[in-house]
Amino acid sequence: MDPTAPDVHDLRERLAASPFHASIGIEAVEASPGLVRLAIEARPEHRNLQGTVHGGLLATLADTAMGLAVRTAIEPGRRHATAEMTVHFVRPAAPGRIEALGSVVRAGATIAFAEAEVRDERGDLLAIARGTYSVTHPS
Repeated sequence: MDPTAPDVHDLRERLAASPFHASIGIEAVEASPGLVRLAIEARPEHRNLQGTVHGGLLATLADTAMGLAVRTAIEPGRRHATAEMTVHFVRPAAPGRIEALGSVVRAGATIAFAEAEVRDERGDLLAIARGTYSVTHPS
């Protein structure tokens, strides 16, 4: 096994150790260099005032997938943070399993670009996101 290859178990541990991510139930499904698939079981309490899954939950899932994809593509020990993100909501989501596939478009020494697709359990596209990530050395 390539020691620099991303480890989905490491991503699972990182998500579980984050009170925010653990509280909403984001889980790592798969990881490879520059690519991360996450999932969440959207529950009834994740609904907005109109009864569909809140767009903030979909945006969080997309941002996390893109950010972790960037993490798999940069040098170990480097840090990354979202600098800018856009989300285009394609259709409303109902509670159930939702997945986001985050992929790196380009990862440079100081900046990275990523995109994500968010889909429901039937595979229907719910949202498309693009992000710019600041890449820095550890402080």
